[in-house]
Amino acid sequence: MTETLTGTPARNYVGGEWLEAGSGETYEKLDPWRPSETCGVYQASGAEDAHAAIVAAREAFPGWAALPAPARAAFFHRAADALDARSERIARDMTAEMGKPLREARMEASRAATILRFAAGEAWRPIGEVYAASVPMQRLYTVRRPLGVVGLITPWNFPIAIPVWKLAPALIHGNAVVLKLAWDAPRTGLHVAECFAEAGLPAGVLNVLTGSGSKVGAALVESPDVRAISFTGSVAVGHGVREAATARGCRVQLELGGQNPLVVMADAELERAAEAAYAGAFWSAGQKCTATRRILVQEGVYDAFREKLLARIAAGRVGDPADPETEVGPLVNEGALEDVLAAVERGRNEGGAVAAGGTRGEGEGFLVEPTVFEDVADDAYLSCEEVFGPVTSLYRFATLDEALERANAVPFGLSASIFTRDLHAVQRFSEEQQAGILHVNSQTAGADVHVPFGGIKGSGFGPHEQGRAALEFFTEAVTVYQDAPLA
Repeated sequence: MTETLTGTPARNYVGGEWLEAGSGETYEKLDPWRPSETCGVYQASGAEDAHAAIVAAREAFPGWAALPAPARAAFFHRAADALDARSERIARDMTAEMGKPLREARMEASRAATILRFAAGEAWRPIGEVYAASVPMQRLYTVRRPLGVVGLITPWNFPIAIPVWKLAPALIHGNAVVLKLAWDAPRTGLHVAECFAEAGLPAGVLNVLTGSGSKVGAALVESPDVRAISFTGSVAVGHGVREAATARGCRVQLELGGQNPLVVMADAELERAAEAAYAGAFWSAGQKCTATRRILVQEGVYDAFREKLLARIAAGRVGDPADPETEVGPLVNEGALEDVLAAVERGRNEGGAVAAGGTRGEGEGFLVEPTVFEDVADDAYLSCEEVFGPVTSLYRFATLDEALERANAVPFGLSASIFTRDLHAVQRFSEEQQAGILHVNSQTAGADVHVPFGGIKGSGFGPHEQGRAALEFFTEAVTVYQDAPLA
């Protein structure tokens, strides 16, 4: 097994073994709440490690694909039980390495086991369809087949949920996996490898690497043995992944950024809307692709909503993420802190007024106070680009037409929400709002494990993730014409 966050460096999981990087190089991860402390040491893997993992997956694939899906599911149930048994440890490791408040980390750790159990259930679902034949004595049907080796490149902001929601459908449908964990949150994901190892998963079916995207990720994207790449991360890197992978005929799935609006109509339940805005904008320190970036409030209730939101911010718990009462913790690293503070300064320089926050928090941690802007132009940076931190903006609007037009006036289309009692407004929102995920009277963040997750416009590429939708990406369809013998 790999080691804990202290002491001996954690190792990669390749071909059923715990291995050091071929180069012998490692790196340290700093605690975002106490940056003077190291919370873990990890393998700085390179291309040779990625190639070894790909070979292991390629060799394991035929046997795994030949195993009946319900037999594959048995490993999932055992791995889910193992995750549940160490759920608190996973949550605390997550909090230590990337700063997610413990209250949220616990929910995410539990969710990972739920995803595995849902995926196990997919083993019993149909994998094809039967069609009416156009000639006598013919059977016409389709089947879904696994692809082979798939590469998964995951981010640090959901360091166990996203790795699991990618690897679970990939594995249950018969593929072998090479998973590249995020540089800034590797320990949480390594728990998944440990749990599958405890479950007795055949060697090479799941391979897990730590290291940089420029080395490990690039090797996965460029390898002709990798049939598909699923990536979650920044827009710029995602576009690079798409260009490199599709150039060699590899299928690609991208989940990228968001500039997610929350629309508050005059008839909304304002207390509930303010609570949803607070959670959507500031939980996980705003480090979610589905976080609320823009809050559009109808003129008649703007002042009342503003007052409630600012009061909720004042009452919020900001600080040590290991405190179970903390709601807003630090950003993941110093670079993220600098980027968010630079965006706040740019917001001021472009004419925005700070209604709350706008400053670095107390202490040595990478903390930014929950920040609300007003008077931000629709073409300003804060209105158009994703700031990955606890920063949101308030806007006034007069009519639903105006709100929908402004909410859609960005290149992103991941998530959106409306608060209203008006069914006509709900209907128009559900038909006209340009986003892959729509919420009515709930926050922009959050997704169930059994339904598709993904964006449109600049927020995604390829089939959606999760639920039954994952079958489309991780398998290929084959049509079979079966004629009866003549005699």
